[in-house]
Amino acid sequence: MEASDCPMSSCAVPAGSPCRTGRGKVAAQYHTARFRLVPSLAKALNVPTPALRKPGSAWIELPRPAASGATSGHAKIGYARASTLRQSLDTQLDSLKAAGVSQIFSEKTSTRATRRPELERAVALARELRATGVAVTLVVHEHKRLGRGIHLATLAEELKAAGVGLEFLTGELQGSHDPSGVVFTPSASNPSTRRSSVRQSTL
Repeated sequence: MEASDCPMSSCAVPAGSPCRTGRGKVAAQYHTARFRLVPSLAKALNVPTPALRKPGSAWIELPRPAASGATSGHAKIGYARASTLRQSLDTQLDSLKAAGVSQIFSEKTSTRATRRPELERAVALARELRATGVAVTLVVHEHKRLGRGIHLATLAEELKAAGVGLEFLTGELQGSHDPSGVVFTPSASNPSTRRSSVRQSTL
């Protein structure tokens, strides 16, 4: 969405930045005229500004996306998760750092948890960076850290729609999966079919 200038005359911010209010603050929601430029959002009633953009804070112009749709650089965002408080994250964190990941979000919460705040933050940041023209990959030690079955499939589809790649450092789905082709199915929860559930992936 932020790849386009805001067409609202009262805002008119350049591509790369969130919408602003008349008082020079970051708007709590993107202006309707702007998010309707995105086909998938055209029928949305409102689109909240992500917390990472600090709605309500003083508005400043952010870096514009690369010209002509070209990407500028490649960002790797890491995510690590342990199911219980007693489990250590050290192995995951060490592998992510060894893979060249500098920004890592981590948390200790069950696979069954309905919300994972740190994962949500990681995905939100990936979307924000991608909107500026940067190539982005979400890197995880193993796919189980993201989830299983339909939850993993849903997340993978969301990342694909945002143009964000996935990379698993180990496990049965080890490798880099290009956002133009990564597709998970609920059968990913079955060990015998995890490999076949990823189609057109780039290894």
